[in-house]
Amino acid sequence: MDKTKPHPLFKLATELGPLLIFFFVNSKANLFAATGAFMVAVVIAMVASYMVTRHVPMMAIVTAVVVIVFGTLTLILHDETFIKMKPTIVYTLFAAALGGGLLFNRSFIAIMFDQMFNLTHHGWRILTMRWALWFLAMAVLNEIIWRTQSTDFWVAFKVFGMVPLTMLFAITQMPLIKRYHLDPASLETSEAEAGDVSKG
Repeated sequence: MDKTKPHPLFKLATELGPLLIFFFVNSKANLFAATGAFMVAVVIAMVASYMVTRHVPMMAIVTAVVVIVFGTLTLILHDETFIKMKPTIVYTLFAAALGGGLLFNRSFIAIMFDQMFNLTHHGWRILTMRWALWFLAMAVLNEIIWRTQSTDFWVAFKVFGMVPLTMLFAITQMPLIKRYHLDPASLETSEAEAGDVSKG
């Protein structure tokens, strides 16, 4: 199926919109109302993304599933713990997928980031390792924050802390990406380079 490249502002809105809604509703009501709004916003963002691009990134799908499952548990059991653990679960899943893939000489980072660029086999391996460690660190950080700080602080950090930190980390990877970047290749070659790092 053909994919339409979305406008950067549209992509930003679908990724950050649900988080901003989560923060706003929590500030006006409580975490449970914010959780419900967050779940609805995530689903709407996914539908909008598919309608515009005919495609939903794998990271968005995994995140949405975890949001819905843990959000539902939060509302049904009226327990904040589940939604607060959601980032930990998501980051741990990503870290496990990337790290586990490397054990079998496979790199799933291109799939997670929707094949945004082409790298050499060695480049994919290094980038995958770095992101796996980053996701693991973010999982640990989320556990520390929600277990030691107030709910309002955790919500604010989730929106205005985790997102900027992740964007900053992504920016710091640009030298690596430029170093191991390959010129555009055919679809078959691109997919092979993204998925098989055994030659690195």
